[in-house]
Amino acid sequence: MIYTNELNDAVIKKNGSAFWKCWKSKFEHSNKCLEVDGCVDADIVANKFVEYFATCYSCNNVSQSETLRSEYTTMREKYCGFPCADVSFDVELVSKIIFDLKRGKAADIDGLSNEHLIFCHPVLPMILSRLFQIILRTRHIPSGFNRSYIVPIPKPKDVHSRAMTCNDFRGIAISPVIAKVFEHCFLSKFNSFFVTEENQFGFKKGFSCSHAIHTIREFSDRHVISGCTVNLCTIDLSKAFDKVNHDALFIKLIKKAYISSITGNFGKPISMLQQLCKMYYLL
Repeated sequence: MIYTNELNDAVIKKNGSAFWKCWKSKFEHSNKCLEVDGCVDADIVANKFVEYFATCYSCNNVSQSETLRSEYTTMREKYCGFPCADVSFDVELVSKIIFDLKRGKAADIDGLSNEHLIFCHPVLPMILSRLFQIILRTRHIPSGFNRSYIVPIPKPKDVHSRAMTCNDFRGIAISPVIAKVFEHCFLSKFNSFFVTEENQFGFKKGFSCSHAIHTIREFSDRHVISGCTVNLCTIDLSKAFDKVNHDALFIKLIKKAYISSITGNFGKPISMLQQLCKMYYLL
């Protein structure tokens, strides 16, 4: 009875793929993992995940992290920031973002889902628009935007073919729904500034591993045909995305923005770095 509405909507729309996708995601399936690190008790497994993800997102060097934090704080006090007087998250933009939200996603830590916003009273976009304007003007993010929970997803497709450990799971953070709306509004306003190099394939819309593989294949074939030797080297940095020090990243972004302001090199890939650090100044 819990899943009747969503399944019924898919049947009414005669969308077979959506129906079976919903069916498979909602009901039990054979590859459900019940044992992690030799434990089957839910509380023990949950505590193991807490310890594991806490280690993943912690810094490697505490003293170096504090030094970078101090350096960033000093640089930020002198940073002029981004003039946001002409930036506005109006009701029309917020309404469009809410309308485009995908349905059937997991609820956030407060129990709110995208459907709550989609089918709410029409006054909500106006309230959120005013809230987002206050956030821009005060340059303060509500503490509730930082609250989320992590869902561990198994990396192997068949979880019964091996003994699963915490390292075999990928953590997916479920962020607050209203925070997602704010992020989409921000991206809608500043998306034109986020320019990257053509050789970058990761974290870009419309690009995937297949594009990178095709590029490498074309590059290597061209040199092999011309009689050259091609040597390929790959590096897999364990937990590189989780371990990156944000203070060090923002220090580099501020320095790039300073160089860009001196050279007048705006509108090129470096401007993405400038806009990112300006964006962080707002947050």
